[in-house]
Amino acid sequence: MHSFQSICHCHTRRPTIQPLAVTGTATVAALSTTPVKGLRIQRREAIELELGGVADDRRFYLIDERSKMVNGKVVGALSEIVASYDAGAGALSLRFPDGTIVAGSVELGEWVDTRFFSRDYRARLVPGAFSAAISEHAGRFLRLVHGDPQSGRGVDRGLVGAVSLVGGASVTQLAELAGVAVDSRRFRMLVEVSGLPAHAEDGWVGREVRVGDALVRMHGHIGRCLVTGRDPDTGVSDLDTLELLRSYRAGVATSEPLACGIYGEVIKPGTVRLGDAVVAVDR
Repeated sequence: MHSFQSICHCHTRRPTIQPLAVTGTATVAALSTTPVKGLRIQRREAIELELGGVADDRRFYLIDERSKMVNGKVVGALSEIVASYDAGAGALSLRFPDGTIVAGSVELGEWVDTRFFSRDYRARLVPGAFSAAISEHAGRFLRLVHGDPQSGRGVDRGLVGAVSLVGGASVTQLAELAGVAVDSRRFRMLVEVSGLPAHAEDGWVGREVRVGDALVRMHGHIGRCLVTGRDPDTGVSDLDTLELLRSYRAGVATSEPLACGIYGEVIKPGTVRLGDAVVAVDR
């Protein structure tokens, strides 16, 4: 079992903190995606937000022998694999930590019924060397499947959660409590913004927010899970982020417990680039 880093303050109960009003100018500070859910998150300079989210983000996911979706919370070693996908050429490449690269055209095989958290989805098996290589690295039987990008099925909450967003100051506040640097990729968010107080993005839930050229309707808060305790490059559990969040966020009124970040639905597609403005739209 991996041991957590020593964390000061996390067992001390703090006063309930209510979300701050969103004021000031927010801008896009980071964009992160991965073609295969559970594999290492990678930074992007620009993305195209479509109604289903980013078309090449989490287009693929992994299932076990029971056809149940498996992610980095269950298999930390998945974070060591770096995937790239050329949608135009239909080509997928996987780079493993020893330098091995498994690449080739993606062919879609038979349909399979999968269990994605609490939901049932049909996906297409991806035959070839990809599943075998991932299984060998993970030390367990896994199969690569192709989801439907127009349904948002590679994203945890479907179309209504095609966009995830967190404020950089929210991550900084957690890092200050931990007493260590915290890489925001732990939270595996599509968009990170700067220019807001910690957790002020909570105030955007229920509102429409313009993110670059796109318009997003924010629907709820993102409750965190054990995957945030894993290093985003190695997958090793080294930080008790849930206990940290519990120490000061447990009493906050959010749609999901221990929330850090929000999710929303794309209602007007558009390009999002680093440095773009992020502002609520009053109607």
